[in-house]
Amino acid sequence: MSMSMKKVLASAKKVMHPNSRKSIAITKKTKRITNREKLKLGNAMKQNLIGEKMLWIQENMLPDVCPYTPQLADELVKKYMARNDEELEQISIKHSIGGRKNRQHASREDILRMTKKNEEAEYDTCGIEIPDIFNPAQCEMLRKWDGELRYLPNFKFTRFGKNHLLKAMRHSVKPAKKSVTKSGDETLDKLMAETHGKDSTDNKVTSNRRGTSDAHSEKDKPCFMEVE
Repeated sequence: MSMSMKKVLASAKKVMHPNSRKSIAITKKTKRITNREKLKLGNAMKQNLIGEKMLWIQENMLPDVCPYTPQLADELVKKYMARNDEELEQISIKHSIGGRKNRQHASREDILRMTKKNEEAEYDTCGIEIPDIFNPAQCEMLRKWDGELRYLPNFKFTRFGKNHLLKAMRHSVKPAKKSVTKSGDETLDKLMAETHGKDSTDNKVTSNRRGTSDAHSEKDKPCFMEVE
């Protein structure tokens, strides 16, 4: 029992009418404290689950890879979802031995199967939330993390789902651009064609100039008529 709850109960030592103002105020305060304690407990349990997930990922990360590629991240997430398969297989073997009618470890088996089903549903839809191992700084921070839950706010979490990882893999594999290389013969042919075109243009200009000068000379010649 928390100290605040003890103080509230200590103030209610005297017998009071259940509909009195003081009794109603104590009831409201007790309910508020109870809800706050439940919220703290829920947050602590959530942090513990996140911590267990991060510890498993930290222990199963490749030693020389930082940051992770989309393909390696997909393999890591699938391995995480299948982490309890060996235990489920052992439970199934125990059930098959001796033809037992009662299910031994039934609650544990149900929890593992339900957990895997929920994680697979998250993977196929919104994705499983883990630290951003695509980020080099976050990946290195996860490697050096000592398991203290108070450092969780320093991590940047992101969801890794099936569609997200497939899109990232397609984006990372881009087709290489074809490099256009020109051989020496093609370059020489182009230079010769440009030179030939320039020479033909110069010849046309020269011939036009000659034609103009010939026309002027014909015009300036004196005209002689033969007189009988």
